[in-house]
Order: sequence, then structure tokens, then C-alpha cells
Amino acid sequence: MSVIDQNQAPSILSVDLSAILANYQLLKQKAETSAVAASIKANAYGLGADRIAPVLARAGCRHFFVASVAEGIALRRVTPHTIYVFGGIHAGDHDAFTAHKLTPVLNSLDDATRYKGGPCAVFFDTGMNRLGLGPAETKRIVADPELLRHLDIRVFISHFACSEDAPHPLNALQIERFATIRAALAPHYPSALWSLGNSSGIMHFGHAHYDMVRPGYALYGGNPTPEAANPMRPVVTLQSRVLQTRHVAAGDTIGYSATHRFEEASETATIFLGYADGITRKLSNSVGHVYWQGQPCPILGRISMDLTTIGISHLKGPKPQAGDMVEVLGPQQDIDVLAGFAGTIGYEILTSLGLRYARRYIDAP
Repeated sequence: MSVIDQNQAPSILSVDLSAILANYQLLKQKAETSAVAASIKANAYGLGADRIAPVLARAGCRHFFVASVAEGIALRRVTPHTIYVFGGIHAGDHDAFTAHKLTPVLNSLDDATRYKGGPCAVFFDTGMNRLGLGPAETKRIVADPELLRHLDIRVFISHFACSEDAPHPLNALQIERFATIRAALAPHYPSALWSLGNSSGIMHFGHAHYDMVRPGYALYGGNPTPEAANPMRPVVTLQSRVLQTRHVAAGDTIGYSATHRFEEASETATIFLGYADGITRKLSNSVGHVYWQGQPCPILGRISMDLTTIGISHLKGPKPQAGDMVEVLGPQQDIDVLAGFAGTIGYEILTSLGLRYARRYIDAP
């Protein structure tokens, strides 16, 4: 992808690497003696693994988790440290694990039997019911730990299903199940690490940090404690350029399917931003807002592929003109707030941000 000139870009996405560094350091404090790995899958949640991984490595991160072999190969170009592939031996070419020194996460006894060489991780499903060794396979291994003896296991892992909701009963059940597995296997695999905690797990369950935690969302500025103020520094800002302003007569409509009708004469601005840029149509018709000089501007009509129209009649002071930039994500509206309006989660907002933005990286010290 070619570099987009910021002076010509329809929108500018800024990624604050110093904020990512600060977030990693805060998570290290919360994790105390546990190693802090980084979930850097989906191109570091859409923000650029090639720029973010080196910053984390300089801060002491030695373990990175990705989803697929392709992600692992790309990440290997920028870090010599351990890269785990969550998707395991079915996530890509088996030979690539050796060629690129990638570490598969094994998700079944069949995986354990088929995998013949090199270090690995083993995933126990303690309640998510996606990937991992389920109850029957786990029971067999607990009864006979020698079933995994042929493997070079570096870490045993599991994953919280509800850690952002601290009181949810599944959290306690998963912690109990993981502790039971650990009590049975740890004496037989004394050099292996144990890892359960994700971003919210780090904050909510200090007694379950074990040897390694694996934050993702919190690194990128997402709130790991939805019940309280966000302790993480914001990482992303997004500004979009105004293409045109106009006066609209009472009774006129706007956008596809004419879903918004003006009750009175109004002023609007059209910005160069649409669902092709990851801004979901669910924000249409005053559900979502952007900001001009700290003032909210409602989205009017339907968001289209390239364009979004906002209301500006109510604004105090100078109003935006063609060429001006409005705030989509930033001090007035972070990823969790925008996600709330869209009826989704901040993870989806981050990973949906498109490729048409000029990306500006604010370097870490």
C-alpha cells in the first residue's frame, strides 16, 4: 500500500506509540511479577504490528501472540522474539512454523500427536467453547500427564470468556478449572509457564495472573474495566476532511433512501468518510456524532461508502468549511464511546478502520 500524503488525505488516523508504551508499562505494574506478553493479532488490532511490536519489544516484551501463520511470518520480519500462533497447526503451512521459528498453540490431542518438532503451547478450553482441549481431552491428560511428554511445551494457556464482567460466575469457574489443571500438570512440566489473564483479567483477577498475562485491547487504549473510568491512555485519533458545506431547505431529504427529512432550513457538511473506512452504517441518522471544536455534530441520513453528512446549524462560533478536519475519534469520543453508539465493541471499531487513511505515528521516546 502506498503512503498517502497527509495534505491530500481524506482522513488522518494517528497512532500514539508513546501511549502504547505507557499502557504496556501500566499493565506490567498491574501484573507484578508475571511476564507481560502482547496480543498483536489482526495487525495489532488494525493499528500496524510492524510499528507497534518494536516499541513493545524495547519495553521488554518477549512474547507475542498472533492468529495465523501469515500474521506470524509478517511479524517475524520485525522481531526476533517468541511468536505464538493461536490458530495452531491448522492455521497455515506446517513447514512455516519451523522456517520462521513460530510456536503453534496446540488445541487438541490430535494436534499434540501430529506436531513433531519444536516448541509449542497447549491451550485448555476452560469455558469459552471455541478452540482448545475440551473437558474430555483435558480429563485424559490430567489423568495421564505423560500423554504430552513428547512435546516441548513452553506455556499452558486458557482464555477468559467474561473477564470484562468481573462478577460473572464463569470467571470463578474458569479460574478454578485452570487451577485444577495446573495442580495436576505443573509438577510434570516444571519449566512451562502458565497463562490465563487477558486485558480485563489483569485488572480484575490478580490472584490468577500466574506466570504470564496476554493483554491486547488495553494496549491499544481500550477500557479493560468497563465498570470504571478507563485507566489506559488513548492511542488513536481520527480526523476527517470536510468536502462541502451547504444550506438545505425545509422539507428536503438527505442521503440514500431519503431517511432524514429536514423540519427547517439547515446547514450541513459532508465529510470524506464512510463505511469503506470502517464507519458502520449503524451510526446513521443521528445515532452517531463527530466533533467540531469540541461540539458534537450529528450524523444526518445514511452513511454511504465514501461520505457522511453532518449537521452544523447549531454550532457556536466559526463553522467548518471545505478542507477543515473534524474529529471522529479523539478527546471527545474514544473507541469505546463510538462503539457504544454503534451497538458494538471497541475491538470491532479498531479492526475495521480502513486502508484509505493517511497514518501518522507519534513516536515513543
